[in-house]
Amino acid sequence: TKNKKLKSMALPASLSAFMGITEPAIFGVNLRYLRPFIAGSIGGACGALYASIVGLGATGTGVTGIFGILLHLHRPVQYILTVVIAAGVAFVVSWILGIPDEQKEQKKKKEKEEKPAKAPAVSEAKEDIVIPAPLTGEAVSLDETNDPAFQSGALGKGVAIRPTGNQVVAPCDGTVSAVMGHAVGLTLDNGVELLIHVGIDTVNLNGQHYTGHVTQDQRVKAGDVLLEFDSAAIIAAGYPIITPVLVTNSDDYSSVEVTLGKTEAGQGTLLTIKR
Repeated sequence: TKNKKLKSMALPASLSAFMGITEPAIFGVNLRYLRPFIAGSIGGACGALYASIVGLGATGTGVTGIFGILLHLHRPVQYILTVVIAAGVAFVVSWILGIPDEQKEQKKKKEKEEKPAKAPAVSEAKEDIVIPAPLTGEAVSLDETNDPAFQSGALGKGVAIRPTGNQVVAPCDGTVSAVMGHAVGLTLDNGVELLIHVGIDTVNLNGQHYTGHVTQDQRVKAGDVLLEFDSAAIIAAGYPIITPVLVTNSDDYSSVEVTLGKTEAGQGTLLTIKR
């Protein structure tokens, strides 16, 4: 891609993925553009096929990426080849499939916005976008997640919520753009792309202790329940329940302001986004 914003996001996301932290790549690039996700899946399958053929097995669990070699010290060459095959195939397939030209899409969108319109419509376009809280709890800084992927803003600007309830609701009308056991992505009707990620490193739970109520591409209304979770069980499993709420396309806006303090699901003002 020639998109500078995408490059600046994809590079650190790729590096963190090789270190075993895959969520910046998954939510920041792969699910957003889909084709890289398909390419990554194909690459991973090829790497797994090679590992299966040579009988590669780990001596434990928990470490992935480059550091996964620590679990394969008995067969390091085969592990390195597995990683190279997976990454290489994914790169080649991504190169072939390409990425939809986001800049062209934005240009078309801008041209539509610049067409003559009634004065009130122009005024409305300049108004701030207000996003209510998707969970009940307490809004805190992303620094309190203690996760570099969220603290760095690699996935987008936003806030974190320490939930006291057990439901995630749609803060505004929109469409479900991504669904994973522990997270939901939304494309709101106001143009904001939102990621609600319940817990830290909870991808390792493989959906356990979560109950999803929506599917990808489903239309949702403000207040609709997207996800339910068992906080006690997640904490007992050793995972923090603090929940990042991120604007993944925050680069499209001049600023994203957060409101800290008590939150009520579907109510109040959690994020104020300036165009």
